[in-house]
Amino acid sequence: MALFEDPIPHEPSSGNQPEFTVSELSGAVKRVIEGEFGLVRVRGEVGRVSRPSSGHLYFDLKDGQAVLAAIAWKGQATRLRQPPEEGLEVVATGRLTTFPGQSKYQMIVEDLALAGAGALMAMLEKRKAQLQAEGLFDPARKKPIPYLPRVIGVVTSPSGAVIRDILHRLRDRFPRPVLIWPVAVQGANCAAEVAAAIRGFNALPEGGPIPRPDVLIVARGGGSIEDLWGFNEEAVVRAAAESRIPLISAVGHETDTTLIDFAADLRAPTPTAAAELAVPVRLDLVATLDGFSARQSQALAAAMRRRDERLRDLTRALPRPEALVQAPAQRLDLVSGRLAQALATRIARARGRFDPAAALLRPRILADLSRRLQDRLAERGRSLDATQDRRAERARDRLAALSARLDGGLARLVTGAARDVARARADLAALDARREAAQASRLARLSDRLDALDRMRTTLGPTETLKRGFAIVRGDGHVVTGKGAAERATALEIEFHDGRLSLAPKPPRRKGGGEAAQGSLF
Repeated sequence: MALFEDPIPHEPSSGNQPEFTVSELSGAVKRVIEGEFGLVRVRGEVGRVSRPSSGHLYFDLKDGQAVLAAIAWKGQATRLRQPPEEGLEVVATGRLTTFPGQSKYQMIVEDLALAGAGALMAMLEKRKAQLQAEGLFDPARKKPIPYLPRVIGVVTSPSGAVIRDILHRLRDRFPRPVLIWPVAVQGANCAAEVAAAIRGFNALPEGGPIPRPDVLIVARGGGSIEDLWGFNEEAVVRAAAESRIPLISAVGHETDTTLIDFAADLRAPTPTAAAELAVPVRLDLVATLDGFSARQSQALAAAMRRRDERLRDLTRALPRPEALVQAPAQRLDLVSGRLAQALATRIARARGRFDPAAALLRPRILADLSRRLQDRLAERGRSLDATQDRRAERARDRLAALSARLDGGLARLVTGAARDVARARADLAALDARREAAQASRLARLSDRLDALDRMRTTLGPTETLKRGFAIVRGDGHVVTGKGAAERATALEIEFHDGRLSLAPKPPRRKGGGEAAQGSLF
């Protein structure tokens, strides 16, 4: 095959070779390259990566000897399975073309995939070191998992066996309400949907129509490193680290490890183990509570026993009541015996003081003293009469002057007093009417209560009780309440509501067909 199919010669040259323009030669090279390499897969290491504002991706594919320029147009760049990162070994699928403006050939990339597990692990370690350096894996920022969450949020695929295992384990251990956020757990959309689900659960308001979970479980079954790669994406790791709700990572089997395991607050080896870590065993809680209740009862009983023993010990330490009153009783007897002698001594001493004074009080001395006192009293009476007459005269003069001044005021005072008396009488009449009404109402209530009590007394009395079918049994004149007392009585009397019935005892029968010493009354 010729390199140039339809050359268009121009001015003939001195030789046999035709001449071409630059555009003609570039177009011919472009057709040849695109025709020979219409679809190729190239393996190499990603070199320089450029992301201009246009949205296109420009990067290099290189190995030890050569470099190939690669382009992913804006529409295709968003659909790449693996975004290009410098130092990553990838397999690029696309077509070769040329760029005449720079006289170079390049590859238009339509798909980009990791070259193998070695490259994946190298990129994973690089990304892990970068995120760890930012502090996203710091144990100090991890939140404790609530002991008994009210609501559990699960981020997983709704059609897989993982969600069934989680729900089954929760029902067995401690049933709790579960909110499921369905996501793709592998493929190109996995990382974006998982990150959006984590942030969506955190965006739920407290007390809203949809309850906000107390703990999140991000779960997926086992698979290859490519299947689990979505959980190694930076968006998922950052969403897990930013989550304000405690998060449990349960991605893959026990031997699988993804970057979300390091950012989560707790890693579970399997989705079933995540359900076990999220809730306790209800029966264990019931047994623990029963144990605490039994221990509490035992502790209370032991405390009561110790207090009772302490009280008994203190009681034995107290003296007997007789010992407490013996000494005061003895002192009382001693004082009582001395009281009679003290009274006699006091009377004798008073009589000794009275007798000398009584010897001086003779009848003549008393008569002279009485006469002198009468003369003094008569003189003071005359003086008092004169003084009283003068004071009475002055008082009459002052009274006349005051009477003249008080006639007008007295009339006004009497008029005002009459009005006050009339008003007081009206108030008194109203109060008297209220008193009579209150007294009548109280008497009516008391009468109703008395009637009710009388009806209750009648209902509960023996007469009404006998009418309801009861009877009173008397033996030898006393009320009998038991069989033994009835058997010991010599005569019984039964009282019904309409009369009494007397029962005479039967004659006793002897042994062997004769009358016995003690027989039944019936």
